[in-house]
Amino acid sequence: MKNLGRNVELWLVRFFVDHLLELNRVKKIALLVILDAMLCVASVWIAFSLRLGIWDLWSDGIATAMFASLGVWLPIFVSRGVYRSVIRFIGSRTMISIAVSCFLMALVLSAFYVAAAIPGVPRTVGVLQPMVFFALLVISRLFARYVLFDLVNQRTFEGRPNKVLIFGAGSAGRQLAMSLTHEPGMVLRGYVDDDARLAGQHLDGVKVHRNQDLAELVARLEIDTVLLAVPGVSRTERTRIVRQFAQVPVHVLTLPAIGDLVDGSVSTENLREIEITDLLGRDPVPPNHLLLHRTVTERVVMITGAGGSIGSELCRQIALLKPSKIILVEMTEHALYLIESELREARDNGDIDSSTEIFAELANISDRSTVDRLFSRWRPDTVYHAAAYKHVPLVEENVIAGLLNNIMGTLRCALEANRTGVAHFILVSTDKAVRPTNVMGASKRVCELVLQGLSAEKSETRFAMVRFGNVLGSSGSVVPRFQRQIREGGPVTLTHRDVTRYFMTIPEAAQLVIQAGAMAEGGDVFLLDMGKPIRIYDMARTMVHLSGLTVRDENNPDGDIEICEVGLRKGEKLYEELLIGATSLPTPHPRIMRALEKRLNWDSLIVQLDALELALNQGDRQKSLEVLFELVPEYSGPHIGRAEVA
Repeated sequence: MKNLGRNVELWLVRFFVDHLLELNRVKKIALLVILDAMLCVASVWIAFSLRLGIWDLWSDGIATAMFASLGVWLPIFVSRGVYRSVIRFIGSRTMISIAVSCFLMALVLSAFYVAAAIPGVPRTVGVLQPMVFFALLVISRLFARYVLFDLVNQRTFEGRPNKVLIFGAGSAGRQLAMSLTHEPGMVLRGYVDDDARLAGQHLDGVKVHRNQDLAELVARLEIDTVLLAVPGVSRTERTRIVRQFAQVPVHVLTLPAIGDLVDGSVSTENLREIEITDLLGRDPVPPNHLLLHRTVTERVVMITGAGGSIGSELCRQIALLKPSKIILVEMTEHALYLIESELREARDNGDIDSSTEIFAELANISDRSTVDRLFSRWRPDTVYHAAAYKHVPLVEENVIAGLLNNIMGTLRCALEANRTGVAHFILVSTDKAVRPTNVMGASKRVCELVLQGLSAEKSETRFAMVRFGNVLGSSGSVVPRFQRQIREGGPVTLTHRDVTRYFMTIPEAAQLVIQAGAMAEGGDVFLLDMGKPIRIYDMARTMVHLSGLTVRDENNPDGDIEICEVGLRKGEKLYEELLIGATSLPTPHPRIMRALEKRLNWDSLIVQLDALELALNQGDRQKSLEVLFELVPEYSGPHIGRAEVA
């Protein structure tokens, strides 16, 4: 019977609220105006009783005051837009608007009562009645919001509510807490803030806790989700805050940076999952605009590999710098279609200068005649060469295709750049080119040698290469795979628990590549500051914990997600490095260094490249690898031994 009574009660509540909320906007406003008119009449009775000390429902004076109040109230409230406010989102601004409207009522009524000297109407009623009316309006709106939304949401929510902790008791945190009142499945249990002065205080009845021993606090309050409400902090500070929860098994959501909030307002709709960039992010160094524009603005710019992770981001950033023409070279049809469509749409929307011409070339840069045609037709001023096969295991299994695309493609483009008088040619290289243990890394090292060799020939083209590590969100990044495996319940697979990698965001890498290329003098090897290397195992554990889950291991056999080692892949090494020698020099940019490395003589290099091309054209994998060893003596690949080469 008890459950039956509760079900009937819920049905009646839902029936009433549903019908009320289904009313159109005009009917809702009309209903609100009628209720306010009744409160206006009630405020006159209360004001007279307070002034005269007796309760009288009707007299000539009361009747006159009622008509006067009703006549003044509606025009003022309508003209000030009081009835444009939505009750469920009522806040301090709405209260202030009502207060100002009541103050104007008081001025008009007081002046009227003083000037008219109406018998039976005390002049102080002109002040008392608007004050009482204001109190009744505020109480009615708060009560309506509580009954129609907060209470109904709680009563109609079925299931276990999500217990929430907000990190940040500032303006964003308070706005977020207000937004939570409209989320029936979330219950705010407390705030956490770095400001020790707020510790122990209460915001709207919710306690603010000190930022210490977060694991104990989360366990004691039985927190399911932590909401980071610190949109205004620097990226470094945000990273520090996120890392505090790295070992706490609680789901963490965050508000984006304040610049990413459309109108500066905060709600639960702005919350997003913690991304690995929140753990690795650094405060951005303001770009050197002179360097950004030097090789791009009003120039014909060609980007090879334009549909790839780095290539497409280079296209986006270069397009914003007002090149006269941007030539997108890509061998994958769908990737080329996507980046061309994106740039054309951005130009149509005014994000890219309308004078910039965009051309898409579906081409394989390892084909000599295709490269000749491209450079002869477009005569680019600047070339960003990002085209390459970069997936280590695939290139290990497809040596011929990998060397043809990476080495021969670069050689063809570099020679044509030299022949057609390209001013700047910038190669996007990799940290895997340093003491390589795989074919991909060794091939990229040969690409660097090609550019260094051509530069030594007193070429008019300024050749440069930019070497950096992994980029987050690229097609080969482990991060999307980890995220997918966690969503699927695990296990999370990694090659080795001691593998470390350098990481950088794609936008930062692309911006630094553009700036580095502008500093080229010829044959330069630029190194990007990648920060500290990250152990992949620690990254996996952190991602599991920030998803509100626990790692299943020997110490916690009942955990949610297991992390499994599957062994190093062919050609993979535990640690990556950016520098072959021991010498690097600073540049005008704090995140870019210049390496001093030995170069091969072009005459001897071209002989080996011709031998490599012959072996590749014959499909001779063994001979190709032998030549690769000769070109890159530090290459320690597993395919062929030194004795065999000798």
